[in-house]
Amino acid sequence: MAKILIIDDERAIRNTLKDILSFEKHNVDLAEDGVEGIKLTEDNTYDLIFCDIKMPQMDGIEVLEVLHETIPETPVVMISGHGTIDTAVEAIKKGAFDFISKPLDLNRIMITLRNALDKSNLIMETKTLKKKVDGKYQMIGESEAINKVKDMIERVAPTDARVLITGENGTGKEVVARWLHEKSNRAQAPFVDVNCAAIPSELIESELFGHEKGAFTSAIKQRKGKFEQADGGTIFLDEIGDMSLPAQAKVLRVLQENKITRVGSDKDIDVNVRVIAATNKNLAEEIEKANFREDLYHRLSVILIHVPSLNEREGDIPLLADHFIEISCQEQGLAVKKITKEALKELEKINWTGNIREFRNVIERLVILCGPVIDAADVITYAGK
Repeated sequence: MAKILIIDDERAIRNTLKDILSFEKHNVDLAEDGVEGIKLTEDNTYDLIFCDIKMPQMDGIEVLEVLHETIPETPVVMISGHGTIDTAVEAIKKGAFDFISKPLDLNRIMITLRNALDKSNLIMETKTLKKKVDGKYQMIGESEAINKVKDMIERVAPTDARVLITGENGTGKEVVARWLHEKSNRAQAPFVDVNCAAIPSELIESELFGHEKGAFTSAIKQRKGKFEQADGGTIFLDEIGDMSLPAQAKVLRVLQENKITRVGSDKDIDVNVRVIAATNKNLAEEIEKANFREDLYHRLSVILIHVPSLNEREGDIPLLADHFIEISCQEQGLAVKKITKEALKELEKINWTGNIREFRNVIERLVILCGPVIDAADVITYAGK
């Protein structure tokens, strides 16, 4: 059931539309002019608005302009008994979802209604999904250590410089990579992440560079690799310290020439990709052991960003606790729980070897197992190792 507003100075039209929409179980409000309609939108949230064009005080186009400014996500359908193609085009240009001429046609109304509500639902789902994604990749904290990282991101993100992110497991290296992308000039292009440690060495080249049909037994069709998928955007090579030496050589060529070659092909393909890499390994030691190419390291590490461990940013624990409590409560369908100062002090005493990832798991455990208020005893009981 949707909440719908009808703005029309003709009572017969208002009542006819209301009868049609109410029969379909929708909740309908009426306004006899634009001023009243705008006032109703200030006090209510509507899924769809029908608005006449010819009205006293404010005409429909003026109302549309106000609504498009104040509630741009709400579909507005313009209706008129004096409609022309020019009027319809003007309404659409100014943000109307659709234009319907009088006398009203029932089938046209129902089709427009369904399409407009589908759009509203899609916008709402997109906002919800974006909120979840944004929440997942927020960088929470005000400590000196994390502020240095934020400052580096602000300075480096607008450039195309390659970045190597280092830090222990669970510190949030992917969050840094995504921030670099979102604050860059490539933000509207793809962000493609590759976990180099999770891909078998015999498949890494196909994964990164793609393959032609018949290149190997299971290559039943042509496939684009991650570099092609990221063209114009950013590729994030996570755990690059685990990449095989042959694959490292191929990546080095991409960085040098901005070209890739699919497995099973001899044709070069130009790619325009910003490369961000991350590792939890000491690459200097890996170079000494001949496990990592020194020339690749120098190509990747134009900018180095080290993400501090949670133990190095103990002062951020209260902010992180509040953030993850809110997220966990939302995910579990619970009212947001409180945490006492004593409980926070107990969390600060813990040696967080798993860093932010471990901390979030502990907070989720506390949210599920504890009452409305998480206290020190709860932390001692449920957060112990």
